[in-house]
Amino acid sequence: MWVTEQRRADGLRTPAGESAEYQGYPGQDLGLPETGQRSVSRWGRRIGALCVDWLLCSLIVIFLVRPPGVDRTYWTLAIFAAQDVILTAVTGLTVGKLAFRIRVVRLDGRPVGLIWAFVRTLMLLLVAPPLIADKDMRGLHDRASNTIVVRI
Repeated sequence: MWVTEQRRADGLRTPAGESAEYQGYPGQDLGLPETGQRSVSRWGRRIGALCVDWLLCSLIVIFLVRPPGVDRTYWTLAIFAAQDVILTAVTGLTVGKLAFRIRVVRLDGRPVGLIWAFVRTLMLLLVAPPLIADKDMRGLHDRASNTIVVRI
């Protein structure tokens, strides 16, 4: 009998010939493809989408809200949070995510929903949770809301 798989320390199997440290690709253990649609979005797309969303919110504040001086930062943060919660809850997309062809989806296939979008956005605004990511590139904000960012 030929050995075709090994058990990893975490109980998952690895192909024969691979070391026990075999990591695979992000999303493999979640049943997602390695590339193309529904594959895990890489950092470049995510950061690009975040920059587009922030810039758009900044422009809205500058040209539509027009608050005095220091208040611009707070207004931008408030508008960013509102658009992120609403758009993520309803569609899983923001303008930046759409531009970079990525989407937030729940692992169980259900819509993200308002409560989980709020939790995710609140943790995103804390900055540190998105930076603490697992092997599937899910930050603490994604793990708390049972979501993942995939390519569309």
